[in-house]
Amino acid sequence: MGVKGFVEGGIASIVAGCSTHPLDLIKVRMQLQGENAAAPNPAAAASQNLRPAYAFNNASATTVRPGSIPVPPPPARIGPIAVGVRIFQTEGVPALFSGVSATVLRQCLYSTTRMGIYDILKTKWTDPNSGNMPLVSKIGAGLIAGGIGAAVGNPADVAMVRMQADGRLPQSQRRNYKSVIDAIQRMAKQEGVTSLWRGSSLTVNRAMIVTASQLASYDQFKETILAKNLMKDGLGTHVTASFAAGFVATCTSNPIDVIKTRVMNMKVEPGTPPPYSGAVDCAMKTIRAEGPMALYKGFIPTISRQGPFTVILFVTLEQVRKLFKDF
Repeated sequence: MGVKGFVEGGIASIVAGCSTHPLDLIKVRMQLQGENAAAPNPAAAASQNLRPAYAFNNASATTVRPGSIPVPPPPARIGPIAVGVRIFQTEGVPALFSGVSATVLRQCLYSTTRMGIYDILKTKWTDPNSGNMPLVSKIGAGLIAGGIGAAVGNPADVAMVRMQADGRLPQSQRRNYKSVIDAIQRMAKQEGVTSLWRGSSLTVNRAMIVTASQLASYDQFKETILAKNLMKDGLGTHVTASFAAGFVATCTSNPIDVIKTRVMNMKVEPGTPPPYSGAVDCAMKTIRAEGPMALYKGFIPTISRQGPFTVILFVTLEQVRKLFKDF
């Protein structure tokens, strides 16, 4: 029973991950918009310090005071459709699937682990008499499963972020990883094995929140719909419950996802300090340079990706469970 849960969850996760990969790519590119302002190079540090705290009023950034160095306004932010069109025009259609091999590996490691462990905990913690599992127990199972899954899949997560972000860099600065295996090997060789777990605390925190909110809320929404006889147990119920779960997961995880993306993508040159000393430093620099709402950068493509991803994930999972019910 335990092994079957891992297999079912893995199949559903791989199908969902590959289907929504272009949306995830756009999300990553949007989350990195304005990063140069948040993490400047040392030569630009003096002028960067003149940017007003929290950057609520962009107009104030262009004000030149006597004796001060003029600070250019931050670059205009573009929406998900424009980001997608730009990728298509400048990098071609294949670029929309940059890092898809890392996505497959990530789903095999991270999602398979979290789905399997959640299934085991759900089976153990469900009341045998009523057949119900309290919401608190569902959240607890999601936190545990998400944390373990993220720790296992972090190397693939780092590789995926870097491969997705590579196309936005100038040709001279691109890493040009050939595949997820090449990315992991080069990171381990050039930056040390520990670089494979860069941002792991953020990955674990995000995964715990996503898994708890996504899996627990799906089960809760589905049970509520069936208990109140709003819909029958079928495709309609699965789609409704999964989209609602995707919305909940996006709202709770987006800020951590932005910081995770930036920490994982940062370039660490030998002999120079890293752009961010950690997650908190990244968050503070991002907020100071771009404002608090920068933590919700990429929200539209995230919900656009998380919604379909969650729907495909659970609809596929329900169908796979039907196929494997006799095993």
